[in-house]
Amino acid sequence: MIVLGFDTATASTVVGLLDDGAPDGAAERRHDPSPGERPGHAQQLLALAHELLQAAGLTFAGVDRIAVGLGPGGFTGLRIGVATARALAQSADAEIVGVSTLQALAAAARPAAGQGVLAVVDARRGEVFAAGWRGGEQVLAAVAVAPAAAGSVAGGGWLAVGDGALRFRDDLQGAGCEVPADRSPQHGVSARMICRLGLEAGRGTRRELVVPDYLRKPDAVPSKP
Repeated sequence: MIVLGFDTATASTVVGLLDDGAPDGAAERRHDPSPGERPGHAQQLLALAHELLQAAGLTFAGVDRIAVGLGPGGFTGLRIGVATARALAQSADAEIVGVSTLQALAAAARPAAGQGVLAVVDARRGEVFAAGWRGGEQVLAAVAVAPAAAGSVAGGGWLAVGDGALRFRDDLQGAGCEVPADRSPQHGVSARMICRLGLEAGRGTRRELVVPDYLRKPDAVPSKP
């Protein structure tokens, strides 16, 4: 099965391509904006996907399944990612599955023996989206909380990864979490892992059921008439 996977829940745009019959596994392309640069999801997503497919000698028509990160994360990025996934699945007549961005972060992390993984995404407004896994099982449901609260809920003995763990390193370390070095790849969402989780998801989902997991209300709410 050929799986095209991508995630736009964070500032980065990450795209992966997995052929489960190939010995070299999955390939990945990513765009990480420079400090102060706006996310480039709209410009980068399809361009990176084209690069991967071209390198593999494929077109979108050769993709069997689309796997897309559902968040939680930035509202605009998630809308772009999910809308693109649904459109590609329809045009390529491919299956589509949604993948938790937090689960992808946790699954790609490298905890010590007996250590849980706390996936932490910067939610802006002084909050983070966080969820915890231990031994491959989710033990802390996704929440939107203040950084210090995320560390306190989890307690000690956790490896905290993600852009939220980077931004709020002091809060999480103060609560007993270990945070990898700033340049560790564990802090970036892995498109390879999005592909692998998408491959393991079983059957595809109806396109209209693949929707972003915002986890909280949008910043701007229309006023009542």
